[in-house]
Amino acid sequence: MKDAPLTFLMAGGGTGGHVIPALAVAGELARRGHQPLFIGTPSGLEAKLVPAAGFPIRWIEIGGLKRVGWARTLRTMWQLPRATFRLLALLKDQRPAAVFSLGGYVAGPVMLAAWLRRIPIVVMEPNALPGITNRWMGRAIARALISFPETAAFFPAGKTELTGLPVRPEFFALSARPRESTLTLLITGGSQGSRTLNQAARQSWPLFRQAQFPVRIIHQTGPQAFSEFERDFSQTGLEGQIVPFIQDMPGAFAAADLIVCRSGAGAVAELAAAGKPAILVPFPFAADDHQTRNAEVLARAGAARLAPDREFSGQSFFQEVTSLATQPGLLERMGEAARPFARPRAAQRAADILEELALK
Repeated sequence: MKDAPLTFLMAGGGTGGHVIPALAVAGELARRGHQPLFIGTPSGLEAKLVPAAGFPIRWIEIGGLKRVGWARTLRTMWQLPRATFRLLALLKDQRPAAVFSLGGYVAGPVMLAAWLRRIPIVVMEPNALPGITNRWMGRAIARALISFPETAAFFPAGKTELTGLPVRPEFFALSARPRESTLTLLITGGSQGSRTLNQAARQSWPLFRQAQFPVRIIHQTGPQAFSEFERDFSQTGLEGQIVPFIQDMPGAFAAADLIVCRSGAGAVAELAAAGKPAILVPFPFAADDHQTRNAEVLARAGAARLAPDREFSGQSFFQEVTSLATQPGLLERMGEAARPFARPRAAQRAADILEELALK
């Protein structure tokens, strides 16, 4: 190791799925004495999360290209060269040892500028199907850190490593939960909730009641639907709790026998780390339908059931849950099938690779 601290440029913004893993890697680099510097936009979630974590951030103006319409696409194409030229100057000034990218529209000009400056690029691709930025720039990278073996086909041979996605250590610490007579079911569509999951769960209440199926429901609805759902659930006679947001998600996972959720990279990584069986309902408008690809990988491994969003109703919700819960040992086997996808040292391994490239 060099004695002087190294600067690493961190690119990944817009959503929590891009920002939070980058923050985990930045934290590991900082613990090793290095200086992470983020690139982001003022409108992305990074504008809130990165300063709160104590890391510096520089701003660029750039937008997305997927499902944004002609006006937004033309504006992004106009912004791209300007953002790239600004980043070329920043790279000359800061002289980063390497660039770390989670993909997304923020990463495009960062990776392009780094390639022009011949600065090593490490990408972390958490989805089974890489995003458009990582696919476009795949030939320019030094290393691709992936979560699914299938993803290696999209990058140059010999440049991928199966590291997984950084996940809070509390998820890895969860032990297997002994089954009780009452099934504890966790439903979460993310911090803002999911209309599909919310409506299907609501439609299932009378079915569980009529069948006298022993179930305890923990449901994160998101803030908008919370009041109505809490009021109506209280009248069903079912056991459980409706909440707008779950602060302690590892604790909620620990209490659950089965989880119903979307299949974004973060959710999939948490399921694997916790060894939890799931019913996955991919968000149908995710870029390149990558959530379906994620869910298909876990379903093939026997770790989850895949339920298409357009077909997910109260009846299918009820049937899937009761079918899984009434087959002896099935949920336990599904949880065990999820664990091989867990990678407990993802952030540390990413930092190792960045240091290795910096010293070449």
